[in-house]
Amino acid sequence: MDDTETRLVIGIGNPDRGDDGAGIAAARLLAAAAIPGVRVMEHSGEAAGLIELWQTTPACVVYMIDALVSGAPSGTIKRFAAHLQPLPAGLSGGSTHLLGIAQAVELARVLECLPSQLIVFGIEGACFDFQSSLSETVAAAVQRVAAQVQSEVLEPEAAQ
Repeated sequence: MDDTETRLVIGIGNPDRGDDGAGIAAARLLAAAAIPGVRVMEHSGEAAGLIELWQTTPACVVYMIDALVSGAPSGTIKRFAAHLQPLPAGLSGGSTHLLGIAQAVELARVLECLPSQLIVFGIEGACFDFQSSLSETVAAAVQRVAAQVQSEVLEPEAAQ
């Protein structure tokens, strides 16, 4: 399988800050599934590092999974096609990133280094306290997001 067929999944967050670890938890589930043609990575969400990662890890589709704070009920899942339109500024609002992934995406768009297909899953968090674990609703959402990403990877036409 060449790079043009590879899918990259990036779990974003800090597993030591409660629901901010949602993206990392989903990435770990996908890594354990060992899906052919899928490379899974964990990342803090720092903007410059994400842009560098997109440039140095070729993939036909990049999936990012992160916690968000939008005011929706905890565990709500939102899916964005970031290559088609800007992300809401609130994505990553409760996380530990100085600049959120929304800012990283828009910076990459301006610099013309945005992945050709970038899908972002946001999981609404509730508790971002240091040394806390995922809340029950977020842990359930992590399972659903991992299953959805796996489904999209295995049947790309279903994601359209």
